[in-house]
Amino acid sequence: MTAEAVTATPARHRRLRFVFITTLLAAALAITCVVSLASGQYALSPTEVAGILLQGVGIDTAWAPDTPSASGVILNIRLPRLVLGVLVGAALAVSGVLMQAIFGNPLADAGVVGVSSGAALGAAASLTFGLATFGMWTTPAMAFIGGLVAVFSVYFISRSGGRTEVVTLLLTGIAINAIGGAGMAFLTFLGTTSTREQIVFWQLGSLNGALWPNIAIVAPLTAVGIVVALFAARSLDLFALGERTARHLGLNVELLRVVVIVTVAVLVCAAVAFAGIIGFVGLVVPHLMRMLIGPAHLPLIVASAVGGALLIALADLVARTAVPLADMPIGMITSLVGGPFFLWLLVRTRRRSGGWA
Repeated sequence: MTAEAVTATPARHRRLRFVFITTLLAAALAITCVVSLASGQYALSPTEVAGILLQGVGIDTAWAPDTPSASGVILNIRLPRLVLGVLVGAALAVSGVLMQAIFGNPLADAGVVGVSSGAALGAAASLTFGLATFGMWTTPAMAFIGGLVAVFSVYFISRSGGRTEVVTLLLTGIAINAIGGAGMAFLTFLGTTSTREQIVFWQLGSLNGALWPNIAIVAPLTAVGIVVALFAARSLDLFALGERTARHLGLNVELLRVVVIVTVAVLVCAAVAFAGIIGFVGLVVPHLMRMLIGPAHLPLIVASAVGGALLIALADLVARTAVPLADMPIGMITSLVGGPFFLWLLVRTRRRSGGWA
């Protein structure tokens, strides 16, 4: 067997594994979407859901129920919520991949290091002070500014000697989250009853109240962020070799840093502006995908986007149906999953590095 054949075999196995895992995730996402649309206080069958969706795009079928309330529940309540959840999950997961790549640390995540808190603080400030400078885009714009300030702060504080120290990263995240929490508390104190309810909504994280106009804002932001991440994937592979090596190979490291950090802010602001703080998606999903398909960033970004969408869709299904006549905060559910995973990852990282003393 030639050297080329020996080299090609593992690469082919990785491609096949990527295709299999991504197809499996996509199929699970499709099934979850159908189950989510059919489940709830107003239960429907999958065929009735399919009939309503086809009817919504102008195709008449005998599957759709005659009652107009069924169509309203699906098209105006459940479907916007589901679509927003898929977009938010993809945005948070891809932002996690980018943060872990640029920090060179598997513990980096928008929620853990405070980027989500910064974005939520900016969004809450726009409502508390009645800002409307950019119309419907005001809240996402303020969330973007808050997230950008947070991610730049974390990056420059936690970097030392060309690398990111684990302890410094976590302590910086604690500080940024504390500052964001204090700011949210202050805005809660200043705000009216309605703005206080919205601030609590952001702190808990929820897809309740998703509207199509909100999705019209979140969708392009998420799409742009994921496209930029895909174009930056090869550069991130070079960056993973080390900054000095990447520079010798012709990579503009400074430009890559700025592009990735701005892209993270865009993705996080898209998620936080209308869904609040949903933690640990950007930590759990990229790490699991990296364990399954390897560290190459192009397949990792694609698989993480699908996996993040699946995780939020499942969490939202549980939030809506686990407790009768109640809608649990989705951020609570993701934290119940992500918290133990984060502790395991923390212990595993410490053991591999031989301690942090």
